[in-house]
Amino acid sequence: MLDFRNISVHYGHQDVLTNVTFRVNKGDRVGVVGPNGSGKSTLFKIVLGEMSTDTGELIVEGSPRIGFTRQNPEPDGEGETLLEYSLRGIPGLSEMEAEMQELEADLADASKMKRYGELQAKFEHLGGYDIETRVKVALGGLGFTTEEFKKPFASFSGGWRMRAELSRVLASKPDLLLLDEPSNYLDLPAVDWLQKYLKAYDGTLMLISHDRYLLRTLTGIIVEVDAGTATRYEGNLDWYLNEREVRYQHLLAAKENQDHHREQLQRFVDRFRAQATKAAQAQSRQKLIDKLDEERIVLPKRYTQSGRLRLAEPPPSGIEMFRCEDLVFSYDGVRNVLDGVTFSISRGDKVALIGYNGLGKTTLMRIIAGTRQPTGGKAVIGHNVVTGYLSQEFAETIPPDVSVYRNAKNAIPPGMNEKNFRNQLGAFGFDENDVEKPAGVLSGGEKIRLAFLRLFLSAPNFLLLDEPTTHLDLDGRRLLQEALQKYKGTILLVSHDIDFVRATATSILEITREGIRQYPGGYDYYCEKKAQQAAAEPDRAQAGAARPKASDGDSLQQPAAVQLSKKEIRQQRAAERAKIAPLVKELKRKVENAERKIDELQKSLDEASAELFNPTPTTDFAEANRKVRTLQFEIDRYTSEWEEAATRLEELNSADA
Repeated sequence: MLDFRNISVHYGHQDVLTNVTFRVNKGDRVGVVGPNGSGKSTLFKIVLGEMSTDTGELIVEGSPRIGFTRQNPEPDGEGETLLEYSLRGIPGLSEMEAEMQELEADLADASKMKRYGELQAKFEHLGGYDIETRVKVALGGLGFTTEEFKKPFASFSGGWRMRAELSRVLASKPDLLLLDEPSNYLDLPAVDWLQKYLKAYDGTLMLISHDRYLLRTLTGIIVEVDAGTATRYEGNLDWYLNEREVRYQHLLAAKENQDHHREQLQRFVDRFRAQATKAAQAQSRQKLIDKLDEERIVLPKRYTQSGRLRLAEPPPSGIEMFRCEDLVFSYDGVRNVLDGVTFSISRGDKVALIGYNGLGKTTLMRIIAGTRQPTGGKAVIGHNVVTGYLSQEFAETIPPDVSVYRNAKNAIPPGMNEKNFRNQLGAFGFDENDVEKPAGVLSGGEKIRLAFLRLFLSAPNFLLLDEPTTHLDLDGRRLLQEALQKYKGTILLVSHDIDFVRATATSILEITREGIRQYPGGYDYYCEKKAQQAAAEPDRAQAGAARPKASDGDSLQQPAAVQLSKKEIRQQRAAERAKIAPLVKELKRKVENAERKIDELQKSLDEASAELFNPTPTTDFAEANRKVRTLQFEIDRYTSEWEEAATRLEELNSADA
């Protein structure tokens, strides 16, 4: 489908891509990885025609419909709603539908009938009959409520606009889908939904991402862009991570040999270039040196700019780190962002705070950090607790116009001498060329290192980390994950990186519109409990019954964990499986019934379409068209039933595994 042949791109004197050659076949699911600034997005711009190459060419086979997210989505008009904007994902579809409606008034005309048939075939091929259903499913999965579908698109913030842009691209069912860091604007539940949606996508996918969960579960081929080159790995993420280390060792050995050879040649040239008897030999060796310089082996940036992340030993504190009771917060005094929130965090806990955006996760972090005060209830910091707050908005804690040196200096404790301070700067990857830079010009990874240097110097025992992985590449996330796993203090973090949460958090704090609930286990435990809750209350969930609010007190409190023996755990799980067995049986029946009905309806639709496209003199076009629409509606209805039942069944089977 896409054939990159010896492509080179230069920005001024900077070589972004050099002789890049690789191929993407139809149906491939490709993860594009590499350090920030290595040229990943440049590849997408070339595919979209937004950038030309200096040398080489891109060959695009066929005429695939390409889906991609624009960086600054804007409404078509001032009053365009969220739903209307999202429905414009397929160019010309609404105009096509309007023309079809006009033609339906006079299908006795042979030319109009022919045009109608052509439009209907194209409209159906583009998915026009079920586009609204797909858009609504995508909007709901990405966190929008049905009430927001009719709100003006212009009223949404930039992050929510990007979600809408993503929903419209997904619902358009393109042949080639280009996604550049799609999880950056999503919260963890939306990332989980996106993964399931893309899992079912049957086109060609190119995904730029640092999210290991998405890369691991969605891609089977990895293209690494680094040091101006692009290398295709014929395997999934785990295979790539292992294979690249093997290749790096070979590359390192080759570079050492090359450098040693060049050094020998240079010594000969330096020694004999002035001697007449050796001048010719020296000149010959100089040509070899020039050739080696042209073919110089360059190590990937991830090894030359890795830096370090460390955390200081946490000072002692009381057992209770933080406690809130009936906490209330409002920015405007009218609408409560947090209402009746009650929970506590103990020493040594590593808690992930999860939930859709807009429910108060960042606000809660700010209250604990002391940068906001609650408007009601209690918020109590424990004895000798020292908080270290890392905001997703770096400007909150790292002023962009202040130098690296001064930003770090402001965090040092009393008594640290200048030499030790300078040593710590170096230990976190900042040399004499970096310390006077304004923090605002640093890359995302460098800002994270500076933020953690400040945390290291201030030595907190309670870390508050709001989306710490957003600006980190794969290796940066690994370094941060390892640092937090070794950290002996207490952590409360917000992250949309499922793999990061799974590896770091030992308990989950879920915030929803109905309240807040604690799960005394990691992310997999949380997923298991959510599946059990959904299975235990199917009727209640389908009826949309109101759930208890946080103000209901003890009804939302998680009971104390009980230590069970392995035998008791097996017995408990067996009892749980027996309890949900009738539901599993009923879901399987629904899935089979829906599949059978879809097959029957599809056959009827094929027959009705054939009658419409190959009419006889007695064909009633209006009746035939109504029949096609009715059958398509019924297929959509049974497809939705199948998706709901199959998804529930998959969740139950996963929880039981």
